[in-house]
Amino acid sequence: MRTEQSAPPAQLDAAQIAQANAGVGAVRTALDEQALAAWLSAHVAGFAGPLRVAQFNGGQSNPTYRLETPAARYVLRRKPPGTVLKGAHDVLREARVQQALAGSDVPVARILGVCDDDAVIGSAFYVMDMVDGRVFWDASFAEVAKDERAAYFDEMNRVIAALHGVDHVAVGLGDYGKPGNYFARQIGRWTRQYLEDELAGRDPDMDALVAWLPTAIPDDDTTTLVHGDFRCDNMIFHPTQPRVLAVLDWELSTLGHPLADFAYHAMMYRMPGDIVAGLGGADPQPLGLPSEADYIARYCARTGRAGIANWDFYVAFQFFRLAAIFHGIKGRVLRGTAANAQAAQRAEAFPRLARLGREAMEACA
Repeated sequence: MRTEQSAPPAQLDAAQIAQANAGVGAVRTALDEQALAAWLSAHVAGFAGPLRVAQFNGGQSNPTYRLETPAARYVLRRKPPGTVLKGAHDVLREARVQQALAGSDVPVARILGVCDDDAVIGSAFYVMDMVDGRVFWDASFAEVAKDERAAYFDEMNRVIAALHGVDHVAVGLGDYGKPGNYFARQIGRWTRQYLEDELAGRDPDMDALVAWLPTAIPDDDTTTLVHGDFRCDNMIFHPTQPRVLAVLDWELSTLGHPLADFAYHAMMYRMPGDIVAGLGGADPQPLGLPSEADYIARYCARTGRAGIANWDFYVAFQFFRLAAIFHGIKGRVLRGTAANAQAAQRAEAFPRLARLGREAMEACA
């Protein structure tokens, strides 16, 4: 039984979330535009200034910028300047995995240049093509006609199944993470990050998950490439078709367990829409969407599985993991290092995610 309750943040509808995250604005995390232009001239084929820089409003972790010249548009992703947690915000890994997946069945943006020299703009960064299309912040795909929505869900299902089918050794990612023992390592990692960030505080539901998860790990130890943050709002869709043009935000990608990755994606069925893209437990079928069970079955058919045992463990694990990430955002807000204007609302959502994780944990009993 929960003994204390944090006040929830003000509810935002999907349109408000989209408005808050879409588009670009003034540069909030400063960079040396003259030095950047010089680097682009030397390292990106065809680059010719003058350069104009704006910062995307979306994204919580790594500052992301739109670069414009008279002839082209690019996207720059950088590591936040200043002190960050060990292993966090590794944009060079983001660039590496996207380069490895080029030409596969997993659509990614083309990487144009990578810089590991902090002296250029203050932190490591990479530059990629700007992919024009649609980003859906609402997991119900309300902007799409009802009879077309299932096709968008099926496309997301296809892409994540394709990702888990990539031969990571063949594409040069055999050393991209540690094979096997994924859940024990991940639970340990996020537990340490949660416990070490004393400024962000503790939560009884999170503490319950910390204690229970290591005792409930399934025996299956499959290893594939995983995205780590596979949601509809981390994809760019074709302007008019149910087709993914690029999967974005590979910061949390690694070698891991495919069912953990899929469970994170399928959390959209239980996720409140005002936290991240989710249906909040609404009945999907009147919305023209497949049920959670049907969506799982489609993934299993694509990946050759008869079904998924212990499903609620995977869901509990992923709510725990996302709660740990939001706990980290809370810490950055308190330290004044959060890159995104919506970070404070994300921080306030942390205890609700921990609560959802505990509910899934209790469903396993």
